[in-house]
Amino acid sequence: MGIKIILADDHKIIREGLRALLEKEPDMEVVGEANDGIATVRLTKNLNPDIVIMDIGMPDMNGIEATRQIISETKGVKVIALSMHSDRRFVLQMLKAGASGYLLKDSAFEELALAIKTVMLGQPYLSPKITDVVIKEYIISMPKNEETVFTKITAREREVLQLIAEGKSTKQIASFLNVSVKTIETHRQQIMEKLNIHSIAELTKYAIREGIASL
Repeated sequence: MGIKIILADDHKIIREGLRALLEKEPDMEVVGEANDGIATVRLTKNLNPDIVIMDIGMPDMNGIEATRQIISETKGVKVIALSMHSDRRFVLQMLKAGASGYLLKDSAFEELALAIKTVMLGQPYLSPKITDVVIKEYIISMPKNEETVFTKITAREREVLQLIAEGKSTKQIASFLNVSVKTIETHRQQIMEKLNIHSIAELTKYAIREGIASL
């Protein structure tokens, strides 16, 4: 059984073009088309497809609201936005509504086919231009004064913390960094005070959680 797809776009010529291309794929089947958001939601409930290829700018109900309703009301259906809009507002609202992918209409068909297969594997898919929008938004939204392991302790202390988390003894760390045992003991004490952590086990957990060391 192929991947069942619904095409939602208010331009018939786009739906016809996509259907012709998708049906050349041996593992894909277009089971329905809709030209507005309300019809898309209704058709999705009736046909229970695997994927809905969703335009954003449609009459009666836009693609963002249609996506929100589909994701909340129809289990297992995944939505891929196919839009002319790369504006961050459209991208972010579509992703917040539950879309698993976002492509621009100037993408090659091969990218859409790849997006469908990627999303069917349970992974998100974003066009390179859209990825750039999402990353920039993430950077902008990050708290500027957020404290992390990279702001709480010094580079040398992070180095010592990693070696501690990797199970090396104080003597081994001192030898590795070519400093005295006393220096390493001082670093360890300062790390614990700055992080408010009072055992090697907790230090190790913290280092792994923060990406300083790995299991």
